Amino acid sequence: MEITFRTACAAECIKAVAENCPDMLVGAGTVLNVEQARLAVEMGAKFIVSPGFSEEVVGWCVENNVPVTPGCVTPTEIMAAMKHGLKAVKFFPANVYGGLNAMRNLAAPFVGVKFLPTGGVNTANIKEYIDAPFVFAVGGSWVCPKAEIKAGNFEKITQLCRDARKAAMEG
Repeated sequence: MEITFRTACAAECIKAVAENCPDMLVGAGTVLNVEQARLAVEMGAKFIVSPGFSEEVVGWCVENNVPVTPGCVTPTEIMAAMKHGLKAVKFFPANVYGGLNAMRNLAAPFVGVKFLPTGGVNTANIKEYIDAPFVFAVGGSWVCPKAEIKAGNFEKITQLCRDARKAAMEG
């Protein structure tokens, strides 16, 4: 579960999940600086995801053995991630930067690099993304809409997750 640093309560939420849901692998997303990365790990985050490549965030995570997936959509960003030994990068927003076609073309010179596309991935196209050999995982907020969280409609969120899983498995 990736809890994004888009709200003031992100750190508290990470801590609550880490302490109360021991079977859940919780991490922090939308991490923009080292201070957020450090706070997230202190609260129990087991991984860091950022929307773009930050030399400081990636360096801190690598030095502290915290798995990190930075956003990289250009060859230069991918090369910077590889310099730190990373083999997986976030591709965000996938629908804006060319989706599968762009990742396919980037995967050719960067053999061994895998992508985690977010932005534009949904139940209708998840199978196409999951089946691509250069994609290691997908992400998206469509399975956990803010309105459903606010309404406490966790049954709906669970169903959206089941629907996404089914679509990924069966197409």
